[in-house]
Amino acid sequence: MKFQILLCALAFSVTACAQTTSGTHAASQGEFAPTQVPPLPAKLEFAGEAVPLGNYDTRESLTREMLTTLYMHSRTMQTLLASERYFAIIEPILKKYGVPDDFKYLMVIESNLNNIARSPAGAAGLWQFMPATGREFGLEVNDNVDERYHIEKATVAACKYFKQAYAKYGDWMAVSAAYNAGQGRISSQLDKQLASHAMDLWLVEETSRYMFRILAAKEIFNNPQRYGFLLKREHLYPPIPYKKVTVSTSINDLNDYAKSQGITYAQLREANPWLRDTSLRNKTGKTYTLYIPTQEGTYYDPKKTEAYNKQWVID
Repeated sequence: MKFQILLCALAFSVTACAQTTSGTHAASQGEFAPTQVPPLPAKLEFAGEAVPLGNYDTRESLTREMLTTLYMHSRTMQTLLASERYFAIIEPILKKYGVPDDFKYLMVIESNLNNIARSPAGAAGLWQFMPATGREFGLEVNDNVDERYHIEKATVAACKYFKQAYAKYGDWMAVSAAYNAGQGRISSQLDKQLASHAMDLWLVEETSRYMFRILAAKEIFNNPQRYGFLLKREHLYPPIPYKKVTVSTSINDLNDYAKSQGITYAQLREANPWLRDTSLRNKTGKTYTLYIPTQEGTYYDPKKTEAYNKQWVID
């Protein structure tokens, strides 16, 4: 009897496997595609310079980062959705300071577009500034105000860093590598290895992969449908409208202040993540600008969202 049951179970398993195999084949034609190696683009540029895809090391390194990014589906999709909110703010600042638009993809891989991201080492914000570097490039960083979390000010600071590094290297890819490894390390390696381009350097794995992670992000963000990311306008996270309020005095209780503005403390902190405490200490009379979300923005209608980049969406 047990033997008969076992035979029945085996027969059922074979049938199920056949059905599953058939279903998998069908899925390749439909909603769920089989796991596959993504095709590399015929050509790719970074900051206006062609990437040498004919080089085997370049090709294999880019493939690795494309696979890593593509098959972290939820994180990549979440970042694509958030790009609607942040790229509209970031791109004009990059342009104003003469930094190539491609550097927004450096921001993507630094923080996954999480404006309150903080690394175990202490790097913070969209651009993941360390405290000392943030202060060096003009940001206020302390336990009450931390402008590494201020989108516009941190982007300006990043632009200053990029322009300083470009004046040294004359190579935008070297600038991106220096953002990860430090200018001193990249300069010394360019000298020691008698190289003129950062992609020709033998570097620690983190920095070598860093450059190709930027390239992978650019390719996927420019062609999301090609790589299986099907977004509709209503899925995107649009910029939240707000009014600006300037303050030049201390605010003893930000909970009370938020209530006086018709919003919650949580909404105040989300719109102004550079506020790091329940009060704003301001003994020097410095002028700060607070963003106060509007009711319209807080309760936006997803159906009315307009895609910042039409390439992102399928409708």
